[in-house]
Amino acid sequence: MSSRNPRNHRHSPDAPIRGRSGVLITLWRWRTEILLCAGAVAAVFTAVGMARDGGWWPFLVLVGVVSVPAATRSGRNRVTAYFWCLFSRHRIQRVCLETSMHTRTGRIPLILWITPTPAGEKALIATRAGVCAEDFAAYAGEIEAACMARRVTVSRHPSRANLVAVEIIRRASTEPAYGIGRLYGTARWIPVPRDGEMPPDTRTTLPLPRAA
Repeated sequence: MSSRNPRNHRHSPDAPIRGRSGVLITLWRWRTEILLCAGAVAAVFTAVGMARDGGWWPFLVLVGVVSVPAATRSGRNRVTAYFWCLFSRHRIQRVCLETSMHTRTGRIPLILWITPTPAGEKALIATRAGVCAEDFAAYAGEIEAACMARRVTVSRHPSRANLVAVEIIRRASTEPAYGIGRLYGTARWIPVPRDGEMPPDTRTTLPLPRAA
């Protein structure tokens, strides 16, 4: 069992990334922002159209939907939590591009889902061929710096090694896990040690010197 050195790139760090992401991949990465913008534009046009016809209820409903979350503490906390989810998703993608966690054609792992947790955020990631959970553990420091987090932990699925859970810890919390933890469970995932914390290889036994 050999530890990974995150500074030894399997791709040349000076070589440009070949190829570009397809349209579907780009839409998938920006799906939340696209849906939010489309929903906001549709709501504004609907409210303006109804207001011109003399109906003010859609406009009042739109104002209430926007103002109620901003006026309550729980609403502000939820909006802030989802903002950090969007922020962390794009920062993890940038770390994958800036490090060796991508294919030779520039394809990076897919972040299938990212959700708030009591301590921060947790992302469910599907790796590409040539990238594994140990790579994410080796680059945990880069992910911490990019996401401005306190600590990052990496776990992999017990039977599907291509599924990796990256937990971004921003604060201490004793609340029960939800989101991905509730859907997939937390006890079954296998923690992946960070680089420099690899356990000793127990598959080999060193011969002991015999006493004279």
